[in-house]
Amino acid sequence: MIKLRKIEPLDLPFLYQWENDASVWADGSNHNPLSQKDLRDYITSTTGDIYKDGQLRLIIEIDGVTCGCMDLFDFDPRNRRAAIGMYVAPEHRGNGVGRLALEQLESYAFDFLHLRVLHAVIATNNIPCSSLYRSAGYTPSTPLSSWTLESDAVIWIKNNKK
Repeated sequence: MIKLRKIEPLDLPFLYQWENDASVWADGSNHNPLSQKDLRDYITSTTGDIYKDGQLRLIIEIDGVTCGCMDLFDFDPRNRRAAIGMYVAPEHRGNGVGRLALEQLESYAFDFLHLRVLHAVIATNNIPCSSLYRSAGYTPSTPLSSWTLESDAVIWIKNNKK
């Protein structure tokens, strides 16, 4: 069974490994290594309340195994929208973890937070991620030419139908 949960101090080794995975830096906003102190400070300072922090990081766990993390960020409570970030550990990719985690996050964002719109910026060369969002009902919206040094990108959007 999949669940999304608040980060805990015991997640530090996972976060340290994931945040320092340079192979995915081009797809995110992190462009330098983070220290364990940086991450420990983040874990202890975050409240887990998106209204207080303006963002929310959740750990993806399946049957007690930590598999990755999901972020809601660029949270705009007035317009009821947020951006999504996702990292699935390499050993858990390709078996539906991302899709299940995305469904859980959408349920929380749309049904509990009552957000109207979720969006993700995906590099055009990130085919697996684009396929995931397309299959989850997101629509490619805005092309972003030369968004990164490596690739153009597209904003994928999903509106709350409820």
